[in-house]
Amino acid sequence: MGQATTAEQERVRIHLSARAAGPHAQTAGQARNTTQSMLHDDWCEELAKASCEVFEIMVGGVLTVPSEPQPPLVPDFAAMVGIAGGICGLVSIRTTAECARRIAAKMLGDEEIGPAEAAQDAFGEVCNMIAGSFKGRIAGMADGCALSVPTVIYGRDFTLFSLARGEHHEVTFLFEGRLLSISLDLHS
Repeated sequence: MGQATTAEQERVRIHLSARAAGPHAQTAGQARNTTQSMLHDDWCEELAKASCEVFEIMVGGVLTVPSEPQPPLVPDFAAMVGIAGGICGLVSIRTTAECARRIAAKMLGDEEIGPAEAAQDAFGEVCNMIAGSFKGRIAGMADGCALSVPTVIYGRDFTLFSLARGEHHEVTFLFEGRLLSISLDLHS
């Protein structure tokens, strides 16, 4: 205690993997034919549409695309939801604790949420809704995929690393001037 720590010592690495299993695995071939025919650009476009829809309806805010390059996001708040079935992967949203508190405050109709920990449930639910909206936008996926319970990470300077080893799609937005990143990692 009392000793200075380096950024590397404060870094947390999370490894997650999602694969089809159980009753949803039977529909994987059917949905995979549909999803494989989509262009890579469509994944980002559908993820962006799902994100904007959730923020407008459930958060009561608007996501905007940054008009100029932004400094790298150093998140201290992340939520993730696994997708299994027709496609397998992970939807995640990352931002700063300040932005997560603001999202939770808007969603809950409060002027301000106290400590960052108080925003965890609301922030996890936003990620869950984005994942649900995304899977509902892809033909044949609404009933062919299941979502995991949201997982929320709160900490300083962590790296989220998915073992999906497939495709990575990411969209970056500003919410009330604060940077946030929403990504989709698909298992190959």
